[in-house]
Amino acid sequence: MTVTLKRIALTLARSKDFPNGSSQIGYDFIAPLDGDGHIDLTEWKKHRAACIVRHFSLTEDDKTGLLVHKAGGAEHGRWVFDYNVARDDDDEAGFLFGHHAFVPGEYVSISDAGGVMHTFVVKSVTSVNR
Repeated sequence: MTVTLKRIALTLARSKDFPNGSSQIGYDFIAPLDGDGHIDLTEWKKHRAACIVRHFSLTEDDKTGLLVHKAGGAEHGRWVFDYNVARDDDDEAGFLFGHHAFVPGEYVSISDAGGVMHTFVVKSVTSVNR
């Protein structure tokens, strides 16, 4: 099985507040994906420092952090975007990220720091040059 680091771009999917979605709200993050597009935990452990995330929005400054695997949740572990390792109240959790294939056109959900779930579409997945 081949695992490579990929840059994954997510943009806000259609919602009540954004009937057409928004390419100006989303995430850009790096993760090791297997051939089926799933995040690979073993490879993440080897490359965790490279697994950065940037959250961009119309109403806030960009936030940068790390993709982190934490204990607990329905998957016996959960993937979060962690913007401050000294705090947990700023984490944004991916809903069942371990089961989702990150391929263009697929949808994923992320719970923001306030616990509100938002749906995003995978806009692109590209190789990271190392």
